[in-house]
Amino acid sequence: MGMSKGWGLTQMSPFSPPLSTQVTELNEPLSNEERNLLSVAYKNVVGARRSSWRVISSIEQKTSADGNEKKIEMVRAYREKIEKELEAVCQDVLSLLDNYLIKNCSETQYESKVFYLKMKGDYYRYLAEVATGEKRATVVESSEKAYSEAHEISKEHMQPTHPIRLGLALNYSVFYYEIQNAPEQACHLAKTAFDDAIAELDTLNEDSYKDSTLIMQLLRDNLTLWTSDQQDDDGGEVLLACLPEQSSPVDWL
Repeated sequence: MGMSKGWGLTQMSPFSPPLSTQVTELNEPLSNEERNLLSVAYKNVVGARRSSWRVISSIEQKTSADGNEKKIEMVRAYREKIEKELEAVCQDVLSLLDNYLIKNCSETQYESKVFYLKMKGDYYRYLAEVATGEKRATVVESSEKAYSEAHEISKEHMQPTHPIRLGLALNYSVFYYEIQNAPEQACHLAKTAFDDAIAELDTLNEDSYKDSTLIMQLLRDNLTLWTSDQQDDDGGEVLLACLPEQSSPVDWL
């Protein structure tokens, strides 16, 4: 199916149907290109809200310390507005995944299944970033379940150098570090994925070489950041040579 018969980022406008509607109306599996475009499109939309939420949350903390009740209420109201927008986008994606994309994967479409389950884990992770209490516990559990299922399928059916498998390991390890507060599990998962890929570099597909090596570099970057944090905390030894500094772990599509 050519992109001219489907949809593209250029078709998205305030007057277009929701992207999820455009996808479901196709009523057929997405090509790899369409699948990636869908992921990028939603990642851009939700990424803007995640960044805004982090900024406004920081402002809220500083405003609370100042004790200005009027400003506190204004900032809180804006944060809640951003949260509602973020939650709406995430629920849109999760509904699309559960009701169409994952549901319509055949038993042997391992790449698509892992890709969509990773997306499911990602968007529950984004919900967990802003949720609290029982609501947070529920979305964290859902994120873990999706990542875990994708991880098992990828280990059984995909090469360690496959970019989708590597991207899953990258995001799953970020989930452990940032959401579960489990740095040892995060480092173990990231290092295992990196080492397994290094051991099978000769299996790297020419078409995916750039993506695979980039994700391997991101795994190393995160490992360096995390192990440096652990060294600061308990004097532990850094596992990998230092790379350019970064302030927070990175994830993939």
